[in-house]
Amino acid sequence: MTWEARADLVVVGTGVAGLTAALRARELGLRTLVITKDAAAAGGTGWAQGGVAVVRPDEHDEGDSVQRHVTDTLTAGAGLCDERAVREILADGAAAVARLRAAGARFDGTGGALARTREGGHTAFRVIHAGGDATGAEVQRALSEAVGTGGIPVLERHCAAEPVRGDGGTLAGVLALDPHGNPGVVRAPAVLLATGGLGRLYAATTNPEVATADGIAFALRAGATAADLEFVQFHPTALHVPGARGRRPLVTEAVRGEGAVLLDARGDRIMAGVHPLADLAPRDVVAAEIDRRIAETGAECAYLDATGIPEFAARFPTVFGSCRAVGVDPRREPIPVTSAAHYSCGGVVTDVDGRTGVAGLYAAGEVARTGLHGANRLASNSLLEGLVVGGRAAEAVARDLRGGLIAARRPVLPPVPAAAVVDRELLQRTMTAHAGIGRTADGLAAARATLDKAGIVRPLRTREAVEDAALALTAQALLAAAEARTESRGSHRRRDHPARDDVRWRRSVALRLDVSGWLFRTDREPPRSVA
Repeated sequence: MTWEARADLVVVGTGVAGLTAALRARELGLRTLVITKDAAAAGGTGWAQGGVAVVRPDEHDEGDSVQRHVTDTLTAGAGLCDERAVREILADGAAAVARLRAAGARFDGTGGALARTREGGHTAFRVIHAGGDATGAEVQRALSEAVGTGGIPVLERHCAAEPVRGDGGTLAGVLALDPHGNPGVVRAPAVLLATGGLGRLYAATTNPEVATADGIAFALRAGATAADLEFVQFHPTALHVPGARGRRPLVTEAVRGEGAVLLDARGDRIMAGVHPLADLAPRDVVAAEIDRRIAETGAECAYLDATGIPEFAARFPTVFGSCRAVGVDPRREPIPVTSAAHYSCGGVVTDVDGRTGVAGLYAAGEVARTGLHGANRLASNSLLEGLVVGGRAAEAVARDLRGGLIAARRPVLPPVPAAAVVDRELLQRTMTAHAGIGRTADGLAAARATLDKAGIVRPLRTREAVEDAALALTAQALLAAAEARTESRGSHRRRDHPARDDVRWRRSVALRLDVSGWLFRTDREPPRSVA
């Protein structure tokens, strides 16, 4: 090892969950260090457009309540939400937003009242926003500035590669690579994963470049359990540009909340008669119907007609700018849209305080599976979850340290790890073809065989190698979960099993790695190798 650092808590990631946790940990007197693969202010949160779904006691629609928000969340989650987790997280939402505003976040509104909009799956106007459609950017700005002024150290452009164990086998910190690939150790009794999502498993995604499933792979290698990985939410309205790959600009759901409608290539309404909420149906329903209608018409994309929205450029400046950059004027013509990988509803299994099954390992934000989202995340519940669980996780670390449940251990310095990697373009092409919106047993098996054959074990000496290994392991876990779930539910759609099966499948598929590196289902089945 060429360098070393120490902390009470090391936070991996600089999105809303990670920075919220770091700020709360500092308030609690914990020595906190943040690791990020990018710049401190470049967390994935900055890409979020829509807003924060929250019922505030002093401002809400007549008849709206936390209980109604709970009901909408459970409905969207298609029977797989943990109702206790939903109630606890949503009940803490208003206080979490108040703390965020106290940290400097500025939301839209007039005369002291906050503006609210409605998004898919919501039965009330409860989504607060900033900068029209730049909520994530404002949240990221406020939290990043608070971390900077608070003196919390951030290791920028460092990559967390592997868990480090102590002399008793317990978690003792993180093996990380600096910007030049030099390995080092951050000694800490507590590690909080806030690494975001796994969108880079797919050829087209709304996620930033850093969304390479690092946290899920790290947690699996540490001995934690992952669940609900088959539930990848595809945003129904990413801006379509022919032949484009990688991150695609998002056309926020709030555009439909303000009255825009989806059309197919023939000009027919896509969602009319499909769902009682029509264009504001839950995302899994909208994405699946767009996918079906594109296949039916033979077109490359669908269209979002927002020409009836007054002052579009002022209300949605981010969307307007993205459209104009590709020659589309949404004030005068429909916006071409397709679905793109957007959000992982599953992840590392935690409680509502961010604790995993591994002492000293915590997770919050998109990387975690708290039970809030179930089979399909309700729009704009993600920023809220990061705010709430990020703060609660820091408090859990402080309690666990005081109670002696975790403690600093002398690390056993590991060699540079090695793991199977797969060519990224091949992996993304394979996952897009076989593990996207419509899945079949044959396709999933073919994808698994392709990745098995293409895997090459290499030392993880670079950020790219760490990311490729994380993508390879997470892809295999996702494929195993999708193959096991022989039904269609929420954002998991099986063409060969189109019906929902509440008798056999109203439960999660949970996976772990055993000591030999074999992936196995802890909910039922024996091990299967991923080597």
